[in-house]
Formats: sequence, C-alpha cells, structure tokens
Amino acid sequence: MTQQVRLDIFADPVCPWCLIGKAELDRALESRPEHLFAITWQPFRLDPQMPQAGMDYVAYMKMKFGDEKGIIAAMKPVMEASERLGLWINPSLIERVPNTLNAHRLLYWAGLEAAQTPVMSGLMRAHWREGKNISNPDVLVAIAEGAGMDGQMVRRLLATTEDRDEVATREIHARQRGINSVPTFVVADTHVVSGAQPASLWMQVIDELTGNSPA
Repeated sequence: MTQQVRLDIFADPVCPWCLIGKAELDRALESRPEHLFAITWQPFRLDPQMPQAGMDYVAYMKMKFGDEKGIIAAMKPVMEASERLGLWINPSLIERVPNTLNAHRLLYWAGLEAAQTPVMSGLMRAHWREGKNISNPDVLVAIAEGAGMDGQMVRRLLATTEDRDEVATREIHARQRGINSVPTFVVADTHVVSGAQPASLWMQVIDELTGNSPA
C-alpha cells in the first residue's frame, strides 16, 4: 500500500487568502485524484487578540487598511482571484469579524471524525458567501451537522471550555515554529509552502510524490 503524505495546513476561515489557497489546492486534488495527501487543518487565528464578541467588519477593515480607498485596494486581488476560481464571495454581507477560537475548536473536533475539510469548507462558505457569524454556536452546529457530525454533541461542547487550551497551545506551537502568516502548508512535516499557491504548483508536487512527473 502506498504511504500517505501528511499535509498540514495552517489557516483561519476568515482569512481571504486561506479561502483562495484552499480553492487552488482543491482544484489540484480534483485533477490528481491519485494524490497521497492526508490533510490536517491546524489552528492559526489572524488576530488572537480579537474580542470575544468580534468587531464591526467595516471598523476592522478601516483599522487595517485605512480609508475606503485602502480597503478597495486590499480586496481587489482577493475579489479577482475568487471570481477566477468561481467562489463568488460577498464581503458586503459580512457585518462582524468574529473571534474564531470556537471555529477552530470545531475544526479540532472534526479532525477526530475525519470531517475537517468539509467543516472548513462550511466555515469559509458561511463567512465569505453568506455573511454569517462563525462564532455563533447555532451557525457552528449547522456547519457541523452539514459535515455529518453530531450537532447536539457539538452544541454541548461549545457551551464548555473543552479543548480551548489545546487549540491555543497548538497555535502557540505553530508561531514558535516560525509560522507567522496564513495560509501555510507543511508537506511531510518538512517542506514549508507559504501563501495561496496556484493549482499548477500543487499538481507538480503531487506528480513528484506519485512518481508521475515528466522525466
């Protein structure tokens, strides 16, 4: 049996380039179904100091990029890339930038049920396309159920502090390893690939791993 290759992805569902990077990787995986990747989504919050209640989206964007002109300039490449990839995101629906700790807790639990990727897809879709608050337990439960998880169990866990420390510790460990931006991909616990890479790069990596690269 061919051995799988671990692919750790450090990402935050509210990070636009994580959305783009995932879409590019998804294209490559669909094009190369023989890929050997075993994907694990690792926690990394864009803003660990985000208030528990989150922040107003427009106020947050102005804090990061200045005036409306700066916001448009920052989002222009994101919108162009999302349109090219057929993602059709709608930032105008986003009212608040959430604290994503609970979203990362859900991703951690999803990992125990081999449901991380559908959960991450659901989180990104809820935030970027539907403008939903992914710190809201009702939203998280619906995403969990959509990925085949036990919604009532997730609701009970969210009402506790279960695994908050585990998620925070993993994020701290990532920063100690030198990971300071997302998305960051780590192939076989060795090779680090930073940023949203095109599908063509991932196809090349897959071809090399499967022995199908051109001579």
